[in-house]
Amino acid sequence: MMRLKKKISYFLLSLFLVCGLFLPQLNVWAGADTDMAVHFIDVGEGLSILVQSGGQNLLYDGGDQEHADGVVSYLRQQNVRNIDYMISSHYDEDHVSGLIDCMNDFTVSNLIGADYTQNSDVFAEFMDTASSKGLEVKYPFVGDSYSFGTGSFTILAPDGINADDSNNNSVAIKLENGSTSFIFTGDAEEKSEEDMIRPDVDLDCDVLCVGHHGSSSSTSWDFLEATTPSYAVISCGMGNQYHHPSAETMERLSDMDIPVFRTDEQGTVTAVSDGTSVTWTASPCNDYSSGDEVSGAEEETKAVSAPAENTVPETTAETTNSATVWLSATGEKYHSIPNCGNMNPDKARQISEADAIAQGYTACSKCF
Repeated sequence: MMRLKKKISYFLLSLFLVCGLFLPQLNVWAGADTDMAVHFIDVGEGLSILVQSGGQNLLYDGGDQEHADGVVSYLRQQNVRNIDYMISSHYDEDHVSGLIDCMNDFTVSNLIGADYTQNSDVFAEFMDTASSKGLEVKYPFVGDSYSFGTGSFTILAPDGINADDSNNNSVAIKLENGSTSFIFTGDAEEKSEEDMIRPDVDLDCDVLCVGHHGSSSSTSWDFLEATTPSYAVISCGMGNQYHHPSAETMERLSDMDIPVFRTDEQGTVTAVSDGTSVTWTASPCNDYSSGDEVSGAEEETKAVSAPAENTVPETTAETTNSATVWLSATGEKYHSIPNCGNMNPDKARQISEADAIAQGYTACSKCF
């Protein structure tokens, strides 16, 4: 019945648009007179979501350093002065860097993050900046609930911390406004999604921000069936090196007839909830193609083009018939590219995948 109701709702919206009726441009700045606006900000291959409700502001992640200035500018355009809740899902650069700039440009009342440390310069800068602003990172527990604007949000994950698994340490939340709801999961993967599926937790939502930029390691069948979203939003970069979103994830969304918004194709998209229904500043693009679906001409260009100078280190492993992978100077994962995440490509080395597995390395979930 819930799925039928949502399909009918989307059909009526589609009919409204197709018939040429006027859908007003929504005032996406949510002041005291607007219930709740959720802005999925285009930050390329990263994530940043601004929520405004009842005169309050919530910022969930801030994108990478390249887009940090853009996030600050966007918040200013939306008349943000104070961030009532700043949430760092986890401490990967493409999620946390922009938060550092936002701490420097806006006042922050509450700072929420995952309870683990990361050996990276950006994590150190994030913590140092918070300390300099007199902010203490609050580490929430699953089930903790916070009043926000005309609604509230509840912590869904992580249910435990693994120091070696930053993605599954992501702070996931369910944001509610009246009978409407949104779920944000950062880079949480299937392990964390399984933990969120509990008999005492209602995961049904109107809007799901697809985990880990549409990676195949997230958005499992079980999680989609538990959340039954009316819409899905994918935050990823055009032509990103990880080939997000994955074909597997897009196939699942397509099979379940879930309308899709994509920041790589549509830029920033905004949803506005009045407590009963959700309206958008754009129509779903409903492009279920994956990041792997590159035209034959592009593939041919890649095959014949020489790598840019100093961007890829020389191969150090002997040529074998086995697929070759990259190892960073430290770490226990092997990679399909030499500059995945924070790894230094100048210190990466190549080795056959078979040898990497034999030596105890496992595949990186980001680039495989």
